Formats: sequence, C-alpha cells, structure tokens
Amino acid sequence: MKYSRIGSVLYGSTTCIIALILMATRLSLSRSAHLCLRPTCYISPSYTKNLLQCRACPLWSSSFSLCLHTLHKSSTSPNHHRRKSITVRSFSPAPGSISDHPSTMSMPSDDNPLLKDFDFPPFDVIEAKHVRPGIRALLKKVDEDLEALEKTVEPTWPKLVEPLEKIIDRLTVVWGAVNHLKSVKDNPELRSAIEQVQPEKVAFSLKLGQSKPIYNAFKAIRESPDWDSLSDARKRIVESQLKEAVLSGIALEDDKREQFNRIEQDLAKLSQKFEENVLDSTKKFEKLITDKKDIEGLPATALGLGAQTAVSKGHEKATAEDGPWIITLDAPSYMSVMQHAKNRTLREEVYRAYLSRASSGDLDNTEIINQILKLRLEKANLLGYNNYAEVSMAMKMATVEKAEELLEKLRSASWDPAVKDLEDLKDFCKSQGSPEADDLNHWDITFWSERLRESKYELNEEELRPYFSLPRVMDGLFNLVNMLFGINVEPADGLVPVWNNDVRFYCVKDSSGSPVSYFYFDPYSRPSEKRGGAWMDEVVSRSRVLSRDGASARLPVAHMVCNQMPPVGDKPSLMTFREVETVFHEFGHALQHMLTKQDEGLVAGIRGVEWDAVELPSQFMENWCYHRDTLMGIAKHHETGETLPEDIYKKLLAARTFRAGTLSLRQLRFATVDLELHAKYVPGGSESIYCVDRRVSKRTQVLPPLLEDKFLASFSHIFAGGYAAGYYSYKWAEVLSADAFSAFEDVGLENEKAVKETGQRFRETVLALGGGKAPLEVFVQFRGREPSPEPLLRHNGLLPVTTSA
Repeated sequence: MKYSRIGSVLYGSTTCIIALILMATRLSLSRSAHLCLRPTCYISPSYTKNLLQCRACPLWSSSFSLCLHTLHKSSTSPNHHRRKSITVRSFSPAPGSISDHPSTMSMPSDDNPLLKDFDFPPFDVIEAKHVRPGIRALLKKVDEDLEALEKTVEPTWPKLVEPLEKIIDRLTVVWGAVNHLKSVKDNPELRSAIEQVQPEKVAFSLKLGQSKPIYNAFKAIRESPDWDSLSDARKRIVESQLKEAVLSGIALEDDKREQFNRIEQDLAKLSQKFEENVLDSTKKFEKLITDKKDIEGLPATALGLGAQTAVSKGHEKATAEDGPWIITLDAPSYMSVMQHAKNRTLREEVYRAYLSRASSGDLDNTEIINQILKLRLEKANLLGYNNYAEVSMAMKMATVEKAEELLEKLRSASWDPAVKDLEDLKDFCKSQGSPEADDLNHWDITFWSERLRESKYELNEEELRPYFSLPRVMDGLFNLVNMLFGINVEPADGLVPVWNNDVRFYCVKDSSGSPVSYFYFDPYSRPSEKRGGAWMDEVVSRSRVLSRDGASARLPVAHMVCNQMPPVGDKPSLMTFREVETVFHEFGHALQHMLTKQDEGLVAGIRGVEWDAVELPSQFMENWCYHRDTLMGIAKHHETGETLPEDIYKKLLAARTFRAGTLSLRQLRFATVDLELHAKYVPGGSESIYCVDRRVSKRTQVLPPLLEDKFLASFSHIFAGGYAAGYYSYKWAEVLSADAFSAFEDVGLENEKAVKETGQRFRETVLALGGGKAPLEVFVQFRGREPSPEPLLRHNGLLPVTTSA
C-alpha cells in the first residue's frame, strides 16, 4: 500500500499524540478569549465578537476545501422565490431586542438607524454617514452606564454580570453590524468612517477591560464561600473574566498601562490597514486576454466568468465563446487558471502575482507585519510573558510546546507521502510527454495534479458542477441536520432587512415548531465590495438577561457568508464539490452558535469555546459530504434530475486522500511559521519574516518556495484575524472533529436509528453546552472517552484501514 510504511511508523507514535492533546487540555484554566478575525470588531477581551473565517486558499482542513469567491452577476436572486410575508411578531421572543437595555432607555434616535431600537439590524438603510454620530452617541451612553455600574457594583450576579452584559450588548450588536457591512458592502466612505471612530471604540474597550471595580467584584465572587454552589457556566465566566482582565493590562500601572493602551490602538489600526491592502491588491490585478489560444484548457464556467468580468470593466460585447476575457486573482478565476490553463506562461504570471499580493508599492504589508510583530512582543513583555505566543495560549487548550509537538508529529507523518506525491507527479508528466516534466515548478503543480487526479480517478470537478446546484445542496444540508439534530430550517425571506437582494434569511425550529434561532446566508461573490473567503459570525447571541419578554432567552442570530459562483442566466449557482464542503463547514460553525441551550450569554454558543476547539463542529460537518445518503440526496443534475452515478461517488471517496501528504504539509507550513513568528522571531533582528518562512519551508515543503514568495504579506488569518499564534488550531481541532465523526462510524452510518441517537447526543453536548464547560469535558461527555488522533490519521490515509475478517 502507498502509505503502509509511514502508516505503521506513525501508528507507534499514536499514543504520543494522544498524550500531547490530553496533557495540554488539562492545562486549560478557563475559556478562550475569542480573538476577532477583524480587529475593527474589537469589543474587549471579554466580549470580542467571534468571526470564524476561512479565506482564499490555503486555509482549510485535510479536505483542503478552498474558500472560493467569484464575480457577482445581477441575475435571478434566490430571494425572488419562496418569499414569505412574515412580521417580526410572528416569531417570539424577538431576537436582537435591546429595548430593555440601560444603554438605550433614553437614547435619542433621531434619523440614525444605528440608534433605533431594533430586533434585527437595519442593514438596508445603514450608511457611512451614520457611523460616526451613531457610534459616538453609543460610546457616550455606555461609558456613562459603565461609570454608574462601577459606583454601585456588588459581587453578585444581578449586580455585576447582568448589568455588565447589558451595557456591552448594544454596542456589540451595532459595532458588529457596521463591520459586517464593511465585509460585505465595502466602500471608501465606510472605511473612512470606521477608521475615525475606531480609536474611540478601542479606548472604551480598554477602559472596560481595565476596570478595577469590576475586576475586584469578580475576584470577590471567586473567593466567596458561595463559589462551590455556582454552576459550571458561571464559574467559567468568573475565571475567564479574571484571566482576561490580567491580559487586558489591569495589573499595569501608570506609564506601563499607557504604553499598553497605545499598543492596542496601534495594533487595531495596523490590522485594519493590512486587510485593506490585501483586498485592494487582489482587486488591482487584471489581465485582459483577447486570443483564445492563450486560455486554452479553461472550462466553460471560467470562460463565462472571464467574459462577465470583462463586461463589468467596459468590454460590453465580451462573450464566453469569443472574449475578451479578464483574469483576476479572485479565487475562482485564479484557481481555474492554475488548474486548467495549458498556457504555462499565463500560469506563471498569475501564480507570481498571487503569492506577491500586498508586498510592494503603496500596498506593501511587509513593514506593517514588522510593526505588528514588534508591538505584539512589547505587549507580551508588558504582561510578563516571554513572547506573544504565550499570551495567545493563555486562553487556549494547548501550550506552545504541545502545539509544536503535535505539528511535528503530523509533519513527520506527512513528509514521506508528500515526497511520493511529487515523484508521482513527475512520473505522470513524463508519461504524458510534457516538456516541463524535468523542470516542474510551482505554477505547474496544481495543473498537473488536476490532470493526474482526472487520470487516476476519472474525476473532473467542472463536470461535477451540474450535479451540485445551490438550492439542492442547501435542501440536502437542511435534511441532514433535521435527521441528525431534529431541527427544521425554514425560509423566512422578507422578515428582516438585508444588505443585498441575494441574501437569504432562515428560521431554525425545533421538532415542536418553535423557533430556536435565525441566520442570514450571503452565498455569492461580489469582488467589487465583498471580502473574499467564507465565514460565520454572530449577529446576536442567546441570552437570558437580554430577553425581550423577561421569560424566554433571547434567540441567537448568525451570519453565514460564502463567495461562490452566482447564477448565470436561467441556471442556478452550480458548485464545485469543494464549495459544497465550504457550505457544510460554515454551517457547522453556525449550528454551534444557533443550537446552544446555554442561557448565560457570555458563554453561549461559540462564545467561551477555546479557540483551538472551536473548529470542531465545522470540520465535523465536512465529513458528511462523503456520506453516501447525504451526497446522493444532494447530487442531482440540475437539468435532468439524474442522481450522481454510483461509480463517480466511489471515485470521490477514493480521491479524498489524493495528495494528502502534500496538503497536510501545506497547512503545517502555515501553522509552523505562525508559531515561529510569535514565539521565536526577533523583530528588527538579522532574520526577516520571509527568511523565517523559507527556513520553515525547508521542513514543510518538498518543492522549495520561490525566493520572491511573500505569501505572508497576505496571510490575513494571523495579521488581521484571530489566529495569531493560533493557526495550529485547525489541526488541533481536526483531531477532535475526526474522532467525533468516528462515533457515528462506530454505530454504523447506515443505521439511521443509531445515527439519530448519536446526533442527539452531539447536539446536547458539543452544540448545546457552548463555552459553559471546558472543551475536553464536553468531548468526553459526548464520546465517552478522551480524544484519539487515530480517526484523523485514518481519514487522511496516513493509517491503514483495518477490516474485519
């Protein structure tokens, strides 16, 4: 067998990996500070919004689901059908209600939608002109409320935690709405408005995080004789608040506190600028092609996209058949070229442009990265830590050492298979008589890998698109979660304001028909205004304190955002299999937010879940894309209704581990360079950030990177997001998610009764408990034991599959 030797070697180290995970999980003292993927969403270390995001390649799990984004086309919107006329009162209790908050009781609303009492954010009318006056009015009021609380605070839940949650919530919801619009409807005016009020917003967040009266009240609760009688959720809240206060600089005095606060302000500005540079540099690259010979090999969908882009740029007569075509660095365009373009020169040009984004000229992020790393190290030292990685790990399951050990175990398991992958690719090129076989370069790898996959498995992703139409994929996804978790997802278009006509809105109901949550779904790419990638974010969280009627908890609301091909003409959005995985992944995040039964708002849903465990539900859901009944229920030809042929399904299963070693190393490169930069790198020293990456690449990349490879300049996960010293979390959580899915495999995936029972147990633990219990305890409650990495290694083809006699 291809992986038999490395598999047997790795099997002997399985217990080592188990020990790494379990030792690290026991070191966790409290819940994770949810680091926002966009620092402009920063509320405070205690209340940061959690934007779970997967950006354009390479940021995914073992299945390497690409976060695709493409050009928006104004065509038939899914909102143009299945609309319902529903009033807000038809759903009770109304989520997002804030009329009973102390911070809104006497606030003048005027004509500013941000200052009105709403159940759902008025996305359709919020404009840049509302941001400055709206946010400043909110900040003034919550600051007054905070000062009042500090004067009257007592170490009791009603006198401390409840008013604190109310103070924060209004600003959380409004600031989240503004920044969400920046992600999906970006424009220069909105950018400027947010940039102007961001320092004031960060200043309030720091004031809140460094409030000694509040800190002392939490400390008094921790030291009170009633401590043991508190619920697990309340204990987690108190312990995390105390630790987060320390990480917010509460112990710092005078000059050191001022220095800390300046660092936080500067980091917020730098991260925002970093993300804007990535977006602008991606949009800046355009290559006009007029000769069809230059794009030979591109599939019809890519030609249509190129012509559609050309039309939007003024080439009104452009057609898919005759051009002209415009190639961009947006993922669908970029990936189509890298996978299918026979023109090697074109592949090289596009590849070099992609890996050098935001690394030169006015959009160069290099110095921004240096400043970010310098400030993060200064922040860590002020807090008494040796490096920023230690600060990051303080609120995670792992430690720096245990994360590094796990990455090395996985790297050593992946290296030999990756070497074999490259050898196989070179042999295949030679067998095809390719002149580049003896000089295989980076811009050739994806192209020839796709040819090898087609040859080996007789699979062509473009030919699979007609079987994966978005409406049917969503119906299949909703049928799956109905079977697993006993919920019904119903369209509720027209109930709430949306930011674009293509946005769908859904209500999630339990088996009795009662609403439990809601979510928005924005599926299509709009590169002129929408950030690339795919992500989930909260709009409002479940909360007993913030209930409209004072009886039932406020229901959670989520965003789910993707960037896939829009409908073309009378055809629905046709998806690649990887895009199907993306939708399942993001819905896994949304499920943990929406199906929580935790009424303590500060640890409900995704809040309070340690960062390196938060990918468990999302990666768990990806596994169902390979489940026969699920996939066959989704994969119907959009014109004929024909089900995906059985032999193609089997080939999809077989191809799941294709080049698994290479793809694993790719993820490990990103995780390792992240830890190197935040644990060992000395800003301003003899080694540059790009030298660090090249050093790491010697151990994580079989084909050495180009000298001009500057992917770090667009690595938004760690420089404009919450994964700084935390990118390892994808692999850490993969161990948990694969083992969780193996519980369903153990009872038999075809045993519907047992699968339903296991699904209910998953819902009542992983999805329901939120951050109210430590992740290891939650996992053990679901699985009946502590986690094992064996299922992950088996799913990735790095262990031999055992069969019974």
